[in-house]
Amino acid sequence: MRLWIAVVIAAALLVSTTATNAAAKTVGAPPVQFMRASLSGGTASGVVQSGGVLTLASAGLSAGTYDDPFDDPDRGPIAYRSGSWTSAWTSVPFGFDELFASWNAETPAGTWISIEMQASGPARDHPTKWYLMGIWASGDADIHRTSRGGQGDVDGFVAIDTFIRDKQALALDAYQLRVTLYRASGTATPRVRMVGAMASAATSYDIPSQFGGHDRDLGVPRYSQEIHKGEFSVYDGGGEAWCSPTSTAMVLAFWGKGPSKSDLKAFPGPGYTDPQVDYAARYVYDWHYQGAGNWPYNTAYAARFGLNAFVTRLRSLREAEMFTSLGIPLVASIQGNLPGFFFKKTNGHLLVIAGFTDSGDVIANDPAVPTDREVTKVYGRADFEDVWLGGSAGIVYVIYPPGQALPANVPGLPFNW
Repeated sequence: MRLWIAVVIAAALLVSTTATNAAAKTVGAPPVQFMRASLSGGTASGVVQSGGVLTLASAGLSAGTYDDPFDDPDRGPIAYRSGSWTSAWTSVPFGFDELFASWNAETPAGTWISIEMQASGPARDHPTKWYLMGIWASGDADIHRTSRGGQGDVDGFVAIDTFIRDKQALALDAYQLRVTLYRASGTATPRVRMVGAMASAATSYDIPSQFGGHDRDLGVPRYSQEIHKGEFSVYDGGGEAWCSPTSTAMVLAFWGKGPSKSDLKAFPGPGYTDPQVDYAARYVYDWHYQGAGNWPYNTAYAARFGLNAFVTRLRSLREAEMFTSLGIPLVASIQGNLPGFFFKKTNGHLLVIAGFTDSGDVIANDPAVPTDREVTKVYGRADFEDVWLGGSAGIVYVIYPPGQALPANVPGLPFNW
């Protein structure tokens, strides 16, 4: 379960439900933009930019210490060397209320990264402060990956993974991102190959969207979250708490990726059904959030296996069809009452959009079922859009291998993938 701290707080910003016909140029389309930063531009200090990848330089690094709030207090602060890269400013063609970052990075043992953002607007004489969007490592032997609370000010706040503009704050229409690469010892370096962000504003949706005729079942492998109920309480205990890593694990398996046999032998060890779900839950776990539902952490986990991955918002199921028609399943975030859903109602849930029926209904791999055999379900198009667009405003994880083409963005609208 995604505990919906970000979405519940943001509900005042989101007017319920105007999905647009994604195949056409539309006036009044839901305002959303996703952009990848150019890693060959921006400003670097102690970081080498080469081939679209950021790594630590051999000289010019900064020294410091990090006091991990979730570490054994007897360990003490962790000494590190670091370098940072700051993107150029990215313009947004509307005033945005929310922003979250995505990144694809490799963090060998002894290394980690942090991601920050700051924003500006037309009536402002200075930008916002820098907000921390996450401290990330693919492993957990060196630091505990974490979001950070208590960052709120007059401009806004960060709810786990999402910056939310204060309703009284001046408008924002541009942002920049900063990535800091850390090394505790040795010569290893993080390798950052993608950094991007989604910005969006409050909107309404016209439900249901028109079916585009792309009926297809991708046959995504099926994993139940419920068979893991009670496993590893340190990572939030399976069951409803693991909908996000279970969905992410299904998409990884679809692409033939995920932890190796030796990885699974080390954790969770023998005797577990679908152990790749337990593995995913551990390695997406956010120690501040105390859960496995941090959206960008799930896509960053997928990227550690060589895939490309990011979080964005889509404007309708018509846009989702554009992905499944090319063979790309999506992980979608829903909230509310969904006819046919195992628990009837959810305060936050993730599942896989695995295709569409010939009438435009959603073929879903929904982990909220007692067994793997029951995972594939069909949800009515209007019912699904009501809890997806009306719940999370169209959140999806887009996970795909290098070389796999994404659909063309909708002409006349801001890019949102």
